Amino acid sequence: MIQKFNRKLQNDRRILSFPAVHPCEAICPATLLASLTSLAHNICNYQSKSFATQRRNVRETIRQIAILLVFFDAIHDRGLTLSDSVLLCFSELHLTFQKIQFLLEDCSREGSRLWILVKSQHVVTQFRVLIRGIATALDILPLNSIDVCSEVKELVELVAKQARKAKLEVDSDDEHAMNRVLTTLDLLDKGVEPEFQILKWVLDYLDIKSWNDCNKEIKFLEDEIEVQCSTCDEREVPFLSSLLGFMSYCRGVVFQVLDDENRDQIDVRCIMETLSCLNPDDFRCPISLELMTDPVTVATGQTYDRSSIQKWLKAGNTTCPKTGEKLKNTEFVPNTALKKLIQQFCADHGISLGKSGRHSRDITRTIIPGSPAAAAAMRFLSRFLARRLFFGEGEEKNKAAYEIRLLTKSNIFNRACLIEAGTIPPLLKLLASYDRSAQENAIGALLKLSKHTSGKKVMVESGGLNPILAVLNKGLSMEAKQMAAATIFYLSSVKGYRKLIGDTPESIPSLLELIKDGTNCGKKNAVVAIFGLLLYPENKKKALASGAVQILLNILTTSDKVELIADSLAVLATLAEDAEGTFAILEARALRLIIGSLQCLTCRAGKEYCVSILLSLCNNGGDEVIGVLAKDPSLMAALYSLLTDGTSHGSKKACTLMKILHEFQETRTVRAW
Repeated sequence: MIQKFNRKLQNDRRILSFPAVHPCEAICPATLLASLTSLAHNICNYQSKSFATQRRNVRETIRQIAILLVFFDAIHDRGLTLSDSVLLCFSELHLTFQKIQFLLEDCSREGSRLWILVKSQHVVTQFRVLIRGIATALDILPLNSIDVCSEVKELVELVAKQARKAKLEVDSDDEHAMNRVLTTLDLLDKGVEPEFQILKWVLDYLDIKSWNDCNKEIKFLEDEIEVQCSTCDEREVPFLSSLLGFMSYCRGVVFQVLDDENRDQIDVRCIMETLSCLNPDDFRCPISLELMTDPVTVATGQTYDRSSIQKWLKAGNTTCPKTGEKLKNTEFVPNTALKKLIQQFCADHGISLGKSGRHSRDITRTIIPGSPAAAAAMRFLSRFLARRLFFGEGEEKNKAAYEIRLLTKSNIFNRACLIEAGTIPPLLKLLASYDRSAQENAIGALLKLSKHTSGKKVMVESGGLNPILAVLNKGLSMEAKQMAAATIFYLSSVKGYRKLIGDTPESIPSLLELIKDGTNCGKKNAVVAIFGLLLYPENKKKALASGAVQILLNILTTSDKVELIADSLAVLATLAEDAEGTFAILEARALRLIIGSLQCLTCRAGKEYCVSILLSLCNNGGDEVIGVLAKDPSLMAALYSLLTDGTSHGSKKACTLMKILHEFQETRTVRAW
C-alpha cells in the first residue's frame, strides 16, 4: 500500500517538489522494514542511470543508502523484533528516502537537464538537507539494542558520522556550465546573438546530442510554464521563457537534421488539424483567438474580449495589441451590436459561448514574449529559418518548415516574428515540392501562420492562394490536402478574401472533392471551409452548381461522426435560405432524409439545423412542402422536444415551423367544411 501511494505521488507531482508521506503510527514493523528496504533498493538502482549534472552528490547519496541497505537486510535476515524507538528512526528514514528518490528521479529525468543545471544551487541545498535528515534519524537510533554484528554497526555509525559532516557543494564543472548558460541569456537580453560554439559546448556538457533530446527539453519547459500559468504561480515564468527561447534557438540552429524517428512523426495535433466549430474569425478576440463573450472597443477602435484586454493591461502593457499604437486611455466601450451578432450566430449553430474554447487552451499570454531574452532568441531564430528556406538545400528547407510548424503551434508572438522575418513566400514555394514531407511541413506551417491577421494578408498578397489550392486539389498526401482546406477556412475569415477564393474556379470543387474522398478530418475541414466561403452570398450559387447539396446529403447517410453530420447540416441550412438552394434540396428528394435526421440525431445543434432547413423549405417551397410535413405524425413530437431542450433561437424556429403546420391543417379543415 505504501509503495502504491508513493508511485501515485511520483506520477502527479511537479519537478523539484517532494510530497513524501509519513508512515502511520500503527504500521506493522515488518511492513515498514520491507518498504524501507524497497526504497533503498530503488535508490541504489539509480547507479545505472545517466546524470548530466550533480554526479558527485548523487554518488555520495547512493553510497550512504547502499550501506544502510546492508543494515536493513541484516535485520530482516535475523528476524529481529524492533522496539518503538527503532521504529521511530525507521519512520523518519522512510520519509527522507522518499524525498531522495524524488530528487534522484528529477536529476535523471529526460528533458529536465537544462532546468536542473540552472537550479544547481537549489538542488545542492536539497541534497544537503536530505543527507542531514539521514544523520538526524540515525541520531535517535538505539544501535546497541539491535542484535546485528559489530561490522554492520560500525558501518551504520560511519554513515551517521559522514552524514553529519557531509559538505555537498555545486560541482565546479556544473557551475562553469551554468554560468555559460546565464551569460548567454544575458547577451540575448541585450540583443546579442549567441555564439554557435558556446551553444554546442553547453549541449555537449548536458549530453543533449540530437534534435530529439533538444525537443524533450523544450517540451519540459513548455509544460512547466503551462503549469505555473495555470496555478497562477508565475514567479519563474520569465526565466523559464528565457530558457525555452535558448533551447528553441539551439534546436533550430545547432541540429541540422531531424532524427530518423522524428522524420515522419510530427505531433498528431499538427497533422490532424481539425476545425472544431463553425466560428468565423470575425467573432474571435485577436488576443485569445476564442469567441468573444463580452466584446469591447478600445481607444484605437479595435475590439477585444473584455477579459483578454483586461489581462493585457493588467500585465503593464499600454499599447493596442493589434495595432501597436499607444492607448490614449484605458476606457472600454461595450460593442453591443457585435455581441448580439455573436449571440445570434451561436444560437443559429448550436454553439455554447461558455464552451467555445474547450478544445484549446488560452494562449493570451503568448501575444507578447515571456522575457526579452526569449524575444531576441525568437527573432534570431526566425531570421535563420527564413535564410534556410530561401537558400538551403532540400532537407534543410524541410527541417526549417518543420521547425516553423512546431514554433507556431500555440504561440502568437512566434507567428508574428516568423511572418516579419519573411518566411511565408519561401514556404509558399515549398508547396510545389515533390517531397511529401516537405509539402506537408510547408502547408502545416502556413496553416498556423494563417491564424495571424498579418499572416493572412502576406499570404494572399504574395500570391499564395493558387499554390494552397493546388495542394488542396493535387496534394501529395491526404494530410496535406486537409491542412490546405483548414488554411482556406482561415483565409475566408477575411471578408474580402471570400470573394477572391470563390472566384478561383477550382476552390469550391476541390473542397467538395475532399468531402467525398477525404478522411473524417479532411471532410470536416472542407465542410467548415465551404461554410466560411458561403458567408459571401455569391459563393452559394457556385457551391450549388458544383453539386454541393448531393455531396453533403451523402454525409448524412454514410457518416457516423456526429460533429461532421452537424456541420454538413449547417452548410445545407445556409444553402436552403435561398430559393435556389431549396429547389436543389427538394430535387435531391432529401425532405424525408432531413425529417429522419431530426428524429434520429442525438446532437441538439444537428436537430436545430434540421429545423432551420425545414423552415426554409417551407418558406421557399410553399404548400407542397408543408403538405408533406403535415402528413408526418412523428414530426410534431420532435419539434416539441426542441421547445424545451433547444436554444432560445432553436426553440423559436421550432415554434414558427409548428405554427406553419398548424395553420396549414386548420386551412385544410375549413376547406373540407
